Amino acid sequence: MQRRHFLASMAAAATTATLGTPTVLRAQSAPVRIIVGAPPGGGTDTLARTLAMELSRVLGGNFVVENKPGAGGNIAASQVANSAPDGTTLLMCYTSHAINETLYADLSFDPVADFTPVCNVASAPAILCARPAFEANDIAELIALAKQSPGALNIALPGIGSAGHLAAEVLKTMAGIDMVSVPYKGTAQAINDVLAGQVDLMFAGLALAGRQLADKNLKGLGLSSIKPLAEYPALKPIANSLPGYDFNAWYGLLGPAKLDPALTEKYSAATRQVLKNEQVRTRMATEGLLATGSTPSEFQAFLVSEIERWGKIVKASGATAG
Repeated sequence: MQRRHFLASMAAAATTATLGTPTVLRAQSAPVRIIVGAPPGGGTDTLARTLAMELSRVLGGNFVVENKPGAGGNIAASQVANSAPDGTTLLMCYTSHAINETLYADLSFDPVADFTPVCNVASAPAILCARPAFEANDIAELIALAKQSPGALNIALPGIGSAGHLAAEVLKTMAGIDMVSVPYKGTAQAINDVLAGQVDLMFAGLALAGRQLADKNLKGLGLSSIKPLAEYPALKPIANSLPGYDFNAWYGLLGPAKLDPALTEKYSAATRQVLKNEQVRTRMATEGLLATGSTPSEFQAFLVSEIERWGKIVKASGATAG
């Protein structure tokens, strides 16, 4: 219901928001598909549809979302990697695009060489949440509790190889604690078991966790981001107890390899323009997303660094997906 309200609000905002002087660029004659490797209704899909709506308005063309869920985003990525670089196909990628390079043994594409970076769109910090009656109230108390009883605590994983899984594994490694990992096939089932008290902990995005924290259905122990968030003044970064701990999910736009540089910059500049709009930023925040924005070269460097960083984490965790 909240996402439907979010999209409806964005549609209304599109008629009133001022994004500055429209970019003077020739609109694409054919629709531009934004391929999303997630099902309709989720956070990735919602972000893609918001961006498609705004890009259609700014560029005067027709941007549409096409969902191709499965294999951690690899089905969608493969489709875009094999698309013609004519500007009519883009990929809304997310953190798994960097993780999958190491997680999967036989990817059908190269996550860097087979794509053209367009723009880093958003980041999504997470909150380490606990069941309401959990004995610890912050990260320091969690570490002390876990060390008192090794293996007694457990943490839900919203998917093997997901950012939430690897963030949990790094937490255990850096803190030197032993907790049992409980894998799930998605966030919804995982958080339901934490809410029911069947599992002790899990990492959850701001939008999902925030509602449950406000209703006191969950207890927040710490932020995955290295910087504090004004919206959650009582929650401290996990990095305060474990220096260097910093894990945010992220979202970005990629095109096929060899996308024309002028067209790449056209899409990137329009995306950055959209992301500067305060109404867009505010409405993204309701989904737990922080607007970023970057040039193609900046996103290229970020993507390469993320593949390297997550590769080390995946190898250390021993996680595999085939």
